[in-house]
Amino acid sequence: MIEAKQRMLLSQDAYKKIDRELAKFPSDQKQSAVMSALAIAQDEKGWLSPEVIQDVASYLDMPAIAVQEVATFYTMYNLKPVGKYKLTICTNLPCQLSNGDRAAAYLKQKLGVDFNETTADGLFTLKEGECMGACGDSPVILVNNKRMCSFMSNEKIDALIEELKK
Repeated sequence: MIEAKQRMLLSQDAYKKIDRELAKFPSDQKQSAVMSALAIAQDEKGWLSPEVIQDVASYLDMPAIAVQEVATFYTMYNLKPVGKYKLTICTNLPCQLSNGDRAAAYLKQKLGVDFNETTADGLFTLKEGECMGACGDSPVILVNNKRMCSFMSNEKIDALIEELKK
């Protein structure tokens, strides 16, 4: 699907994964794969630079602004470089009522950063998240958009940070 003239910012493997996502939709509805394509690009690059967003847009035959709108709407997409581990803690009201605010304060203190900041060693970026659909498991931390950690007490936060540092 890649035209020879198109600048290739992703690996052939990434484009093959995007092609597998495209195959799930009618050929005239490539835009339906935009979220998957952005996730694949981010997994490979670590974040979505304007050039990568443009590349995904070109590959899906979409206006770049339409891809940008998706990337800026959802908090799972990184629009600037992040640490090796992006920790997103839910701060929505149900989680706040179940000690989410205390867990967030402890995590900030433990890492020495505020929301949207990265530790000096480049290991951790702390993000504030909206509902993750696990209100009964609060406090909830999502690691790199892939691993959900529930009932995060100070002790469990300490154990998670130590595990990730190894």
